[in-house]
Amino acid sequence: MPRYIDYMISPYPLRIITIPIDPSKLKLQSLFIHNVGHLPGRTSFRHDSKFTKWAFIYLAGGKGTYQVNGGIVQRVERGSLLFLRPDVPYNYGPDANGYWDEYYFTFEGSRIEEWLNSWLTDVDIAKQVGSEDATQFNRIERIFLLMESGLADNIDRAALLLESLLFEFILKAQVPAETTKTQQVITLMDDLGASLFETFDAASVAKRHHISVSTLRRVVSEYTGYPLNAYIHRLKMAEAKNILLNTNNSIKEIADSLGYKDVFYFSRLFKKYVGDSPHIYRNKMQL
Repeated sequence: MPRYIDYMISPYPLRIITIPIDPSKLKLQSLFIHNVGHLPGRTSFRHDSKFTKWAFIYLAGGKGTYQVNGGIVQRVERGSLLFLRPDVPYNYGPDANGYWDEYYFTFEGSRIEEWLNSWLTDVDIAKQVGSEDATQFNRIERIFLLMESGLADNIDRAALLLESLLFEFILKAQVPAETTKTQQVITLMDDLGASLFETFDAASVAKRHHISVSTLRRVVSEYTGYPLNAYIHRLKMAEAKNILLNTNNSIKEIADSLGYKDVFYFSRLFKKYVGDSPHIYRNKMQL
């Protein structure tokens, strides 16, 4: 379970989730997350702080400074990505009488060395990765929920999702400020994929991406070959199959988790797209 704490760090409650199981129980030993946290309205500044594990910080709001090992003082603001390496002194935090809204992730594993040898470079330089992307916030929240679950498989999933999130951050830091049409479509499709566990609302999705519902329908049809609603149902049914085979959740619980309040409607859709009812599919695949 997360801990909601009110320290001198911020005037608001902090959300901090520490890995709830022994890391030796994880299947993925090359990368695992120790803890994640959301520090809204952080006001404290850290001086000469050292850490024993890797971490990165994403600023969702506010501004301040970031200094690595006595080097140049870098200005950072909303949308900045900061890295903290083990055994290196850092001075960082919001401006005096100011604040910032911080998400942090602490992790370790041999996979980090692979990143450093390929796509993760210049880790002592703060990077601007943007702040208006609904997809990245969905990924962040899913990492928090997976960690909170306490299940080993979910914590492994959280680590893989963290790698994906970080990779996307680095890609965004490398592209020009003007997002291309293709990148806009990728962001839109990522957003649709991240909205599996809620009732689908086309108007809300269109609003987040500053397009009309008719444009949303056209884009999805062009890039997937399916009408918008059919595409969303296909995504949800694919996830339903995964849940059916990997949990003991009831059909009603699965329907609710995927945003279907009517379990009979969910079952009809499942049979339409999969070919069997949820009960028959689960029994058949577990034989």
